[in-house]
Amino acid sequence: MELWQKQLSQSVVKVKDLPFIPDSEEYRNKLEEVRENYPIRINSYFLEQIKSPDDPLWKQVVPTLAELDDFDSEELITDPLNEEVDMPVPELVHRYPDRVLLMINNQCPIVCRFCTRKRKIGFPGIVTRETLRQGIQYIRDHSEIRDVIMSGGDPLLVPDKELDRILSELRSIPHLEIIRIGTRVPGTLPARITENLCNILKKYHPLYFNIHFNHPAELTPEVEKACSKLADIGIPLGSQTVLLKGVNDDSETMKELMQKLLKNRIKPYYIYQADMTEGTDHLRTSVQKGLEIMKDLMGYTSGMAVPYYVIDAPGGGGKVRLLPNNVVEHTNDEVIITNYEGKVFRYSQSDRGNGSLKGSSQESLKDICRLPV
Repeated sequence: MELWQKQLSQSVVKVKDLPFIPDSEEYRNKLEEVRENYPIRINSYFLEQIKSPDDPLWKQVVPTLAELDDFDSEELITDPLNEEVDMPVPELVHRYPDRVLLMINNQCPIVCRFCTRKRKIGFPGIVTRETLRQGIQYIRDHSEIRDVIMSGGDPLLVPDKELDRILSELRSIPHLEIIRIGTRVPGTLPARITENLCNILKKYHPLYFNIHFNHPAELTPEVEKACSKLADIGIPLGSQTVLLKGVNDDSETMKELMQKLLKNRIKPYYIYQADMTEGTDHLRTSVQKGLEIMKDLMGYTSGMAVPYYVIDAPGGGGKVRLLPNNVVEHTNDEVIITNYEGKVFRYSQSDRGNGSLKGSSQESLKDICRLPV
């Protein structure tokens, strides 16, 4: 048994083994109700990183009674992104024209309390060899699909041999150009990034990773080494972060995380506004908080360290990028803007902009067309 398999086998999955929870029998009995609705998993590596109750890592994985508070909410539902409606075959989401999301499994190295797929994660029999067969065949049959995101669950919990088989089948599809893997494994079970796994992955370029990180404390020496292995075999690494109350909803924490990611060759890609998932309201922030954080990042750190801030629109509308409003006024003559310090600047509009050629002769049009590109 490899180290990562041992760490996974030693996961906390029962209420009685959770760290830093009250001794109250009544409290623990209520937590059992939470566990029945949404399983628990904290692998032994990640468990060792939790230092105290309510620390940023504890809040991500240890259930609380607050998860029961919004089970009857009309706004917070089990499938907030309406993924099931966009599944032409089981466990494959085809929402955008040229790309699909293919669920490889529904197991994770840790079970995040804020997961948008709480309805699926940790329950048996959802992703099977047959659902994978149907998903891969769907991609093969639809030539408009040029990009697949392998998701779940976590694709990197699939055994090496099976992962090799799936990647081989996908790479055999002529019109499929890009394979992406969405994973939290490098940051929560870094021992999984073995030499054998890297040898498998590097056969299937162009291959991209989007790795889920939420707090600087997750970037331990073990995690940095795991990410370095992936970068060294030529995999471009991006990050995805969920904005979470009490975990990373302040500018300094988020800036430290983004800078630390970039230092480890991981390009910050998305900060997600938390989805409107049943049982997660206690971890959601306001959108204004996210915009404030973006304002504090832009200009105060490298542009490479500034991700997109997005809402995955409820009901299946897709990702919508949000930015602080830096445009004060916009007219045909000028745009008035503010910079990261709040200073105001005027930018004159060109008469030639937006296809406008007011007063231009045919001769001047030829002159414009001769301008260097």
